[in-house]
Amino acid sequence: MNYRERYEQWLNDEFFDEATRRELKSLTDEKEIEDRFYRDLEFGTGGLRGVMGAGTNRMNKYTVGKATAGLGKYLLDTYGAEACKNRGVVIGYDTRNNSEFFSRTAANVLSGMGIRVYRHAHARPTPQLSFSVKFWNALAGVVVTASHNPKEYNGYKAYWNDGSQLVPPHDKNVIDEVKKVKVTDIKFTAVPDKIKTLGEDFDQKFLNTVKTLSLSPEAIQHQHDLKIVF
Repeated sequence: MNYRERYEQWLNDEFFDEATRRELKSLTDEKEIEDRFYRDLEFGTGGLRGVMGAGTNRMNKYTVGKATAGLGKYLLDTYGAEACKNRGVVIGYDTRNNSEFFSRTAANVLSGMGIRVYRHAHARPTPQLSFSVKFWNALAGVVVTASHNPKEYNGYKAYWNDGSQLVPPHDKNVIDEVKKVKVTDIKFTAVPDKIKTLGEDFDQKFLNTVKTLSLSPEAIQHQHDLKIVF
């Protein structure tokens, strides 16, 4: 299927939401259409990263859903349905545009596959995602963040059960599963009882653990006049 055929599919298939099809209908530059559809947004070793917008080569609900469905399929094949139901996946996100929406999209897809989800209720730092994976003995983690990239971008990083990003052979195996996913087969409807929200009470567990890592806690007690620029 060439880029034009992909574009026409997204434009005319009612599986894709109205806002997506409206955005695509407004495109008049053929080069722009080609750039959006000439390939799938690549799921690399770390995950996804790209400009946000409609199209197979953009960060959007459907490309995030495709990445999540591939990750979920690999977890089910690797660990089995029972472990996925009990241990699940932790999802975190940053303050980037659409990060919260993409995190909900991932939670919905995974829960619909029968996989338990622990989802942070608010934007939190990436190290807290790693901590959460270990704390809940989860099978994997996902964090939605574009790191240092410009404001038009967002990203999706996958983590393994040790709280670090995917490494061989899991990275390649997940990539292979993502490539097999047909977008129109993805179910985006959440199963609420499989999604646990991690709120401020859980934040304190992370902060308390961080405090134990101080090399000189006694020195901190004397820093009453310490000034910090954030």
